[in-house]
Amino acid sequence: MKNKKFYIFLAVVLIILAGVIWFKFLNRGPKTGSDFASSDATAVTVAANAALAKSLNLADQKDFEDAKRGLIAVPTGKILAKDGSVIWDFDRFHFVQGDAPPTVNPSLWRHAKLNKVIGLFKVCDGVYQLRGFDNANLTLIEGKTGWIVHDPLSCRETAEAAMAFARKHLGNKPVSVIIFNHSHIDHFGGVLGVISAEEAIRRKIPIVAPEGFMEEATSENVLVGTAMGRRATWQFGTQLPASAKGLVDSGNSNSVALGETGILPPTIIVDHTPQEINLDGVRFIFQNIPDSEAPAEMAFYLPDLKAYCGAEILNQTMHQILTLRGAKIRDALLWASYIDDALVRFGQADVYFGTHNWPVFGNARVVDFMKKQRDAYKYIHDQTVRMINAGMKPNEIAAELKLPASLETFFAVRGYYGTARRNARAVYQHYIGWFDGNPANLDLLPRQDAANRYVDMMGGADRVVKAAQKAFDRGEYRWGAELLNHVVFAQPDMKAARELLARTYDQLGYGAESGIERNWYLTAAQELRSGKNGPGPDPAKGIDLMVWMPIDNFLAAMAASLDGPAADGKAFKINVVFSDLKESYILWIENAVLHYRKAPPAVDANATLTLTKGVFLKMVIGKAGIKDMMGDDVQVAGSKIDLIRFFSLIKKPPATFPIATP
Repeated sequence: MKNKKFYIFLAVVLIILAGVIWFKFLNRGPKTGSDFASSDATAVTVAANAALAKSLNLADQKDFEDAKRGLIAVPTGKILAKDGSVIWDFDRFHFVQGDAPPTVNPSLWRHAKLNKVIGLFKVCDGVYQLRGFDNANLTLIEGKTGWIVHDPLSCRETAEAAMAFARKHLGNKPVSVIIFNHSHIDHFGGVLGVISAEEAIRRKIPIVAPEGFMEEATSENVLVGTAMGRRATWQFGTQLPASAKGLVDSGNSNSVALGETGILPPTIIVDHTPQEINLDGVRFIFQNIPDSEAPAEMAFYLPDLKAYCGAEILNQTMHQILTLRGAKIRDALLWASYIDDALVRFGQADVYFGTHNWPVFGNARVVDFMKKQRDAYKYIHDQTVRMINAGMKPNEIAAELKLPASLETFFAVRGYYGTARRNARAVYQHYIGWFDGNPANLDLLPRQDAANRYVDMMGGADRVVKAAQKAFDRGEYRWGAELLNHVVFAQPDMKAARELLARTYDQLGYGAESGIERNWYLTAAQELRSGKNGPGPDPAKGIDLMVWMPIDNFLAAMAASLDGPAADGKAFKINVVFSDLKESYILWIENAVLHYRKAPPAVDANATLTLTKGVFLKMVIGKAGIKDMMGDDVQVAGSKIDLIRFFSLIKKPPATFPIATP
């Protein structure tokens, strides 16, 4: 009997792990030393970077003055996890100083230097920011009784360190209000480092968030989270060493923090514009901006301080309409309209501050900043639509579209994060979809099959590599990458092709103005040289967040992990009863589809699994032991063999699948 329970336990753990997608989507720690090799910048790359440098006024110091304004104190050292591992290193990017090295786009280098201006800052009377403690900024607004904390970073460790640093220099005031700006984890995940759940409940702390926040925050990256998580490690360069040949900047910040994440449910919901709320004696006018940069998002204006917080619809960089890591496409036209609405309502602001990067000071400069951000998104939208209606295809539009001179040289809309090229493709996809209308692209061959045929048609791998070497020597890196990609997928063990493609990606990375495009190219080069990189995410770090996730989200992910071909012809019905929630679900397979429904247990089920949500979450993160399964919290009734057969059809997706290689 005990052996059967043990096997059931193993099956359930494996299967639920297959169905669950972790919120903490980044792998641990950067690669260093022998794990990372790279080539030098070629003469072509150096010349291209030098030409770009001449086209921009990189010596302009106004942004640096804004970034340094109000500096109170600078942190040093490291933020450590409970086990002693490094969560955040304040000194990691000290090499970013002086002139740009040959291996970094000079415009990106300037932006990285600005993001490296970190510390505790006074933005204006009553508003302070902690910048450089994490990917996002933690903002403190002085209330009558304590600190109004806006955007408590992405993890407990960095938020805790930021609050301790602020209290050291500003005084030991309590937290009086928490504001979640939007539903991305870097803007709420550290809340338990700001205040414990017990204290928040005991003191009845107001927690303000936009409409739909909890739904979006706890469902972000669930169904396709394995793929998003893998791709996020490439976007943010988490496996790259911080160096002039590796990670330099990620656009919104130098880097991202990895730690324990949590959440608290909001007590005040912002659901319309304008929505005025007095929070601890401070007047806020909220602007509800759903389906912009995030599905649930809001901005706000402090009328008594004439300060506007633009959330992430405003940044010191062009943002992404479709992220490289993967997400639902954003609406560029709606995004621009929200900025225009803010100009009408809050255009008298004397200071703008955001959830990333540095503020803008002075009404004229704030208005100019907002107008140019608005117009960049609307220009990309309108011109892409114009070219769509002229019959142009995504790549043609991306090559043709160029911002007007008044926008192109404005640093705050340069492509350090998103780019005009990628955003144009995203607008095309938003309206038209993946198919460009050319029937040759209607049913393309799989990558590896096509690669074999291309290489064979071009006379074999050696001949293609020779042609790619000539392209490399001429500085035609994009063409060389296209040629070599075919060889790598046709003959993945051909070292000469892999190394030349890695060197090609090095050069594309060294020339990229977008921090995340640089990270993508250099991580691809790393994969080509050393194979798969990085361990999977640690699900235990997200347990305080998963507590709030609806059971339906887990079951939807489980259904999306069903091995359809293996389930063809199978018919199972399983009851899952959560004893502590007093809820039960019926799971059944029909037509090779896994369905679930919240309902009383079915009398004709093959088996019934009864457990608590706590045990369920422990199983999800692989922390439930055999003793847990033998306790009163878990019961199995009916056919244990059918239960095992049912769960065996749920397949765990590989967390470290290759991207640039077969």
